[in-house]
Amino acid sequence: MECMFGPVRWSWLSTCGFTEDLCRIGAGVSLPGIMAAKCGAEVILSDSSELPYCLEICRKSCEMNNLPQVRVVGLTWGHVSQDLLALPPQDIILASDVFFEPEDFEDILTTVYFLMEKNPKVQLWSTYQVRSADWSLEALLYKWDMKCVHIPLESFDADKEDIAESALPGRHTVEMLVISFAKDSL
Repeated sequence: MECMFGPVRWSWLSTCGFTEDLCRIGAGVSLPGIMAAKCGAEVILSDSSELPYCLEICRKSCEMNNLPQVRVVGLTWGHVSQDLLALPPQDIILASDVFFEPEDFEDILTTVYFLMEKNPKVQLWSTYQVRSADWSLEALLYKWDMKCVHIPLESFDADKEDIAESALPGRHTVEMLVISFAKDSL
């Protein structure tokens, strides 16, 4: 579902500008992070430190796209590591289709919470394929004092059966959400 963030490119400049700091968790093939870097964002790509092959794919994507300034770090959801501790405050965290295994939801939000502690105004932008109507982030968002806003796909022309000339999302239900701290003072 990486191509789900493709349409964001067209609104990226008006939303984020050229200088936002962005961390891409669960980078996979890195498309959203690469695209953000191409638009001028300062990007850090990450995937599980336990999957060195994925980290190498991120590095190769940066190399193929002439983006030597993009850092690639190993971050495993729910684990506090030296790489996680060393990350600078971020403005946006991109997470494309990371909410696919319910047993990982809390680890993902724990890692996001840690990054939000460094910058309480950071937002997690995520698209994901709905795999079960029974799965929910609601209790975990409450536990971690976060809120979630659903972004209508039609607001950025992603409400079609094919996006970016691909077969995605097809007949799958895809949603976009923005997660941030729920604290009223922010």
